[in-house]
Amino acid sequence: MNFNRIVCFDLEMCCWNDGRESRTGEIIEIGVAELDLVSGEIVRRAQHFVKPEHDEVSPFCTELTGIKPEVIKKNGKPLATILKSIEKKFGGRHKIYAAWGRDDQILQAECEEKGIKVPFTEYLNLATLFRLQRHVNNKRCGQRAAMEMAGIGWEGRQHSGYDDAYNLARLAKTMFMTSEESQE
Repeated sequence: MNFNRIVCFDLEMCCWNDGRESRTGEIIEIGVAELDLVSGEIVRRAQHFVKPEHDEVSPFCTELTGIKPEVIKKNGKPLATILKSIEKKFGGRHKIYAAWGRDDQILQAECEEKGIKVPFTEYLNLATLFRLQRHVNNKRCGQRAAMEMAGIGWEGRQHSGYDDAYNLARLAKTMFMTSEESQE
């Protein structure tokens, strides 16, 4: 296990605002950013569009995430293909993966439903860890609010897996490195 690196990831899923059953839609984007805890650098980033098998990108989803159906149609790949690519590029089971909240459960459920192997065995919920470190009692403390508490400005578009993963890696740096380490 490589404890010197954390692979931060963020999922975007199909979503609706038309009174449809309140469930999590299929994954349509996985953003990934790898933080080197020795250097404090974000050493690699990736954005993967996932082609859903049953759901489609609604106008509401496009408005929220910026992901258009044409982008998924042109650039989307099956979830299994994307996860194999992430495992190969980011070291898969030999790294610690982290997300804000329970994206691990969403990914595991969709993988189980589709008969796909999850690319990690070690997972950290950075939302819980942040609340414990900062003594935050609000269970609904979002990533952007946490970044503000840590004195970090948001970069990019919120609800973009690519940008959310990058911002999470930036926040993780403040959580896992002392100020001396982060300035070296």
